[in-house]
Amino acid sequence: MENVREQFLCLEKSHLSPDARQSNQKISEVLDDEFFEFGSSGGIIKRSDFDEDGSLNDDEYYITDFEVRPLGPEAVLTFYLLENRTTATWSHRSSVWKKRQGGWKLYFHQGTKTDGFNLKE
Repeated sequence: MENVREQFLCLEKSHLSPDARQSNQKISEVLDDEFFEFGSSGGIIKRSDFDEDGSLNDDEYYITDFEVRPLGPEAVLTFYLLENRTTATWSHRSSVWKKRQGGWKLYFHQGTKTDGFNLKE
């Protein structure tokens, strides 16, 4: 299970890295065609929102309390606490990853602001 955990931790980091967030092309490579997100701002973001030129913030993020739960042979739930070290804010995050022909793709993501409480409390 540790290999699975490391695999999905790397996938989560892939869409949070400054390199990916500076290019809609790079972030789009991680996203499923049907991707949608409930953002910590309360907005809904869809895959098509990444089709235009632009970039996301390149803040520094740090993941803690990372966990993986299988949802079936071709779907995985991840959840964790995310610290934005640039803005000194915290959010609970969850993602659903789906296995596709080209590999694992981010299908759903949600961020909920928090004051930094540990997920395990």
